[in-house]
Amino acid sequence: RAMRFYEGVFGVTLTPSELGPLEMAFFPMEDGSYGASGALTAAEGYVPAQTGVLIYFSTPDIDASLKKIKNLGGKAVLGKTPIGPYGFVGHFLDTEGNRLALHTPPQM
Repeated sequence: RAMRFYEGVFGVTLTPSELGPLEMAFFPMEDGSYGASGALTAAEGYVPAQTGVLIYFSTPDIDASLKKIKNLGGKAVLGKTPIGPYGFVGHFLDTEGNRLALHTPPQM
């Protein structure tokens, strides 16, 4: 369910993999690019959370992403909010109950 959710929201294809007791789905990564691609992980002891670390996904259009999130079973918890010269943010709950965030740079 989470894999379908993130593929639908961000228009990417995740690669499923089993690493021992871990069920994982890897986000795509471009060779030679900077940063981590990320992965979804399911295993004993991994519990969805709305507190703690807040991971941000970059998106060109927060409003469009929040609409997809809602249509795919997630929930917007903070609509598009300006953060001064740094652009805009929005927060959401995914289908598993994790709180995450979106960021877009300032519009030119």
